[in-house]
Amino acid sequence: MQFEQTGFEGLWLIKPKVFEDSRGYFFESFHLQRFEEATGEKPDFVQDNQSRSAYGVLRGLHFQIGEYSQAKLVRVLSGSVLDVVVDIRPHSPTFGKTYSVELSAQNRYQLYIPRGFAHGFAVLSPHAEFFYKCDNYYAPAFERGIIYNDPALRIDWQIPSTQLLVSEKDQKLPTLKAFLAKQ
Repeated sequence: MQFEQTGFEGLWLIKPKVFEDSRGYFFESFHLQRFEEATGEKPDFVQDNQSRSAYGVLRGLHFQIGEYSQAKLVRVLSGSVLDVVVDIRPHSPTFGKTYSVELSAQNRYQLYIPRGFAHGFAVLSPHAEFFYKCDNYYAPAFERGIIYNDPALRIDWQIPSTQLLVSEKDQKLPTLKAFLAKQ
């Protein structure tokens, strides 16, 4: 595995070493010891989630607060997505900045997202299966979000806005500034 720093503290792009031949392929998708040696983190993943979405579906930008905040290790099993995170850690030098990367079944990249980031993705292929490991359980009462089209964040989702499919719930999320004002 190759671990690449992203310029955001604790946020890592992981590129697996893939062994491929005429029979197919094999790669390690997670190895705790290697992960800890490379990142200094030792996540205790307690929940796995998987979704399937069609082209243009945008999920996010989500996070959990307080004792229920979550770190995630995300990847795509089929298709491709634009994966986006926003640093919402108030004392971070990259606070309010975004990072995006294409994750696909073809490149097999993974993104480790530490606690303190809002996360979302948009499906770039006809369909995509998205998989992620979490280090804390889903707690609806502690779930929060930031609106995907916050003008201050200027996220290019790489899909025409008229083709984005966003849930009603996600369309009602506040901007980052409005969220912070309520804290």
